[in-house]
Amino acid sequence: MIGRILKIAALALAFFLVAGISGYLTLTLIIKSEDTVIVPDLVTRDVVYALELLTDLELNTKVKGSEYSSDIAKNHVIYQNPSPGSEIKKGRDVRIIISKGPKLINLPQLTTLSTQQARIILEENDLCLGESSRTHHESILEGHVISQIPSAGTMIARGACVDLLISTGRRAKAFKMPDLSGLSIDAAILSIEKLNLNVGEIKSTFQKNMPRNIVVGQSPLSGYRVLVGSTVSLAINRKSAGDKQAGGYRKNSGSLFRYRIENGFLKRRIRVSLNSAGFTNDIFYEFVKPGEEIWLLIPTDSDATVFLYEDDELIRTETYEAG
Repeated sequence: MIGRILKIAALALAFFLVAGISGYLTLTLIIKSEDTVIVPDLVTRDVVYALELLTDLELNTKVKGSEYSSDIAKNHVIYQNPSPGSEIKKGRDVRIIISKGPKLINLPQLTTLSTQQARIILEENDLCLGESSRTHHESILEGHVISQIPSAGTMIARGACVDLLISTGRRAKAFKMPDLSGLSIDAAILSIEKLNLNVGEIKSTFQKNMPRNIVVGQSPLSGYRVLVGSTVSLAINRKSAGDKQAGGYRKNSGSLFRYRIENGFLKRRIRVSLNSAGFTNDIFYEFVKPGEEIWLLIPTDSDATVFLYEDDELIRTETYEAG
């Protein structure tokens, strides 16, 4: 009787053992049948590369933060979880920490660079622009860096600010204004341009005892201090529109300006400028073939002066009196 009971107990134990093993194997097969991948080694990898790799493996990238690292370059992975070689299901998260680069860096050379280039370099190195001062400089272009504080090569912590001294270009040269009185309009304009000055208003005045179309007044006056690029206005001895109307002249709508290009082989760069009512504007600027003729209608509702330049050389000046 006891033997029969033991036999039944042994059979029951065997049954449960076989059932347990079968269930375990079945569960294992079910788990194994799901899609799984092996987590790659991402440490020291560029963050863009890591993102693309995990995306290809159908895993999610979770950036937990960023830390300074003296061993791993900026924007590269310094930590990951799960660790490399782990087997996980697709669609799971892989957490990473990104390097911000070393805490201390060598300050780059910024001198002679444009302000925009200097800003970009500072931002790339997690540095900020501090105080900006400006001054003239004879050799460094306007808007470019003359000097920096701290100096290039200094070890500086990321997040620190760098002060820059910016060039405003060369200091404008000053000289004494020459006397233009008595010169023809052509000679006066040539003198103004040689001094790198600009032609301003050309107005009319009339003095009976003086030759016509010569300079009888100027601003700034002779002997005054002027800077390169200043504007010079002239008074020319000729009758004004008011004088001629009082004398019975009839007002015209305009006059014709004509100029024929000399014969040759090459085109000439022709520029025609009109000074009227205190303003000077280009009214013609083209390359013209040899032998061709330019026709321009010049408005004469006010006194006007036309300047014709051939290959940037003033070769003709013509005045038109309002009437």
